Amino acid sequence: MNKAKINHVEIAYETAGKGLPIVLIHGHPFDHTMWHPQVKAFSPFYQVVIPDLRGYGKSSLPGPANTRFEDYATDVICLMDHLNIGSFHLAGLSMGGQIIMEIFRQAPDRIKSLIFADTFAGPDTPEAKKARDEQAVRLEKEGMDGYANEVIGKMIRREHVDSMPEVAAHVMKMMKGTSPIAAATAMRARGERINYLKEVLPQINIPTLVIVGRQDEFTPVAKAEELQENLQNCKLVVIEDAGHMPNLEQPEKFNETVLDFLKNISTYPGQSF
Repeated sequence: MNKAKINHVEIAYETAGKGLPIVLIHGHPFDHTMWHPQVKAFSPFYQVVIPDLRGYGKSSLPGPANTRFEDYATDVICLMDHLNIGSFHLAGLSMGGQIIMEIFRQAPDRIKSLIFADTFAGPDTPEAKKARDEQAVRLEKEGMDGYANEVIGKMIRREHVDSMPEVAAHVMKMMKGTSPIAAATAMRARGERINYLKEVLPQINIPTLVIVGRQDEFTPVAKAEELQENLQNCKLVVIEDAGHMPNLEQPEKFNETVLDFLKNISTYPGQSF
């Protein structure tokens, strides 16, 4: 992997292909490898950039107490500067979807399109924030194994844990390989994020795509519909037989959906969905 020292942190990343750049932001508690099926599909047509967020994968975590949710986005923008990439398409799944909302907030003129996968824009309720804080404490004390074993059947469809053993093994490897400190840091930072639903989505005037797995338990279809209702130029696609990670559970359909979206907006810049 390549590494860049930026924004007081060492960010690991991979690139593949040539053409207009598309940046893929992973979710929690994963790393850049969750996008490998997409790199293979997208790199013949685009320059694909897949970073590890700070603390995840091979990227460093400077000071957990000093990390804000906004910093994850700033890291990505600084990485684009490092790579001499001006404007780019941008996709993110789950927490990664919220991070790309923040990237747009910080650098709206640089984003050509946004692809939100299995995510939501509103703030945490007090109960959800409390649950994140409690989970962060637990991860610091107990590590990632127990958490990974508990949530694997929600990260992907429960049926897929057995029917897609390679996918399940990949997701488990990413979760168990994540630093508990980094995971806890992100959970606390995420609980303090702003209300993107009210503060950022109304400002988004570029083409957007919302993708969600039909059986996603973490961010159900209703949350995807909420995104669509609050975006000006948005297409919503529900992927059947998929949970929270349709990019791994149904990669062919996911890839086809994204490539069709990108092709359409490149061919018809003014198109409305």
